[in-house]
Amino acid sequence: MQPSRYRYVIFSLLFLVALINYIDRGALSFAANAISQEYHFSKVQLGAVLGYFGFGYLFGSLCGGFLADRLGTRKVWLMAGVLWSLLEIATAWAGDLGVALFGGSAIMGFAALRILFGVSEGPAYALMNKAIAHWAPDRERGFALSIGLLSTQVGSLLTAPIAVGLLLLTHDWRMMFILLGCFSLLAMLLFARRFSDLPEQQPAANAAERALIRNGQRQEAHDEAPLPWWRFFTSRTLVCNALGYFSFLYITFTLVTWLPKYLQDNFHYDLHSLWYVAMIPWSGACLTVLLGGRIADRLLARFSNLRVARNGFAAVTLLGTACCFMAIPYAGSAAAIIALMTLGNALNAMVNNVYWSVVIDVTPKASVGAFSGMTLAIANLASIISPMLCGWLAEYYGYNAMFTVTAVIALGSMLAMTLLQPEKRLQPQRASGVAQSAL
Repeated sequence: MQPSRYRYVIFSLLFLVALINYIDRGALSFAANAISQEYHFSKVQLGAVLGYFGFGYLFGSLCGGFLADRLGTRKVWLMAGVLWSLLEIATAWAGDLGVALFGGSAIMGFAALRILFGVSEGPAYALMNKAIAHWAPDRERGFALSIGLLSTQVGSLLTAPIAVGLLLLTHDWRMMFILLGCFSLLAMLLFARRFSDLPEQQPAANAAERALIRNGQRQEAHDEAPLPWWRFFTSRTLVCNALGYFSFLYITFTLVTWLPKYLQDNFHYDLHSLWYVAMIPWSGACLTVLLGGRIADRLLARFSNLRVARNGFAAVTLLGTACCFMAIPYAGSAAAIIALMTLGNALNAMVNNVYWSVVIDVTPKASVGAFSGMTLAIANLASIISPMLCGWLAEYYGYNAMFTVTAVIALGSMLAMTLLQPEKRLQPQRASGVAQSAL
């Protein structure tokens, strides 16, 4: 019997839902000018509005992983997806809510809704990693992760034409949020019908495919025993990996939240040109995130050495990323700046699969959801720091300072990734000499 290929349906569903997740979160940046004018926000205040999402996102990513290990990924996906869709719709009235309920403060209305929105979107990538840990054989893991993680770049690329298109079509930034939220609800209905937590729960995956997945995964005697949460911090690899991932998210959130405003302020692009110009920095990343998964798989197959496929690959790529952003303040034209952004972002995306692969490399499957969530929670400090720090730097030191700081953070990430020990898998603690002798 030939194996079915339903696992690729699962990977595609993960891509679709995460894609919508990213478009929904990024749409606010394209309404930033209209919102700032209506509520008289400064750059610092706008940075706060963009950064409030990160507070909720940090909490949601941490809780989502733990909930997935206990309730199952499908249930948590559906709860999170329906909630973020409703909150996306509610964002249309965020400022009015603040004026009515928080003493006339529109910014507090955005704060409340964006924090809740971040909580609901936070679990997405921990849930994705948990699903791939169950559905992908080891030799396909890098590519499977790349399919799911491609949503970050494609979502960022498509946010510009979708958000700007809705703004131009409706002439109303509120209607943009309402339509995006309604589409998200429809996507979650499709997800509910087709997604299963495990291959054994999905009739469309035949016995041959289930055997292919099961036999293609490294079997560990203790995979069914979850590790206590604090074991995460005993692993140098997991901690350094989370610090490395911080850089990826810092760069991503810098571009997602401030690129439209930067292009409007520095080069005076209006909405009619912004929809395609803002897509360019994400164009290369859509290719390299897939290429990165293939390269990581090939390096591991060629050298049978996780340090080459993880540490070496990540360090070289992040060095190139840092050099691109360091050069932006010295570029003499809009074309040169956008080209450097595009190359730097493409290199940054190439290593995205490594961060998630490392968690699966060193963690028993029963704890992949929780430890993925903890990795994401630590790294997602960037979703708070980046928008706020960029707003402060842009207000007081100019946009060039924003890019210089981004380059320095990428260099720090490069150093963290050189310290990984991905070949050292976390093992349960031996409770007694009897347990020790039984192993």
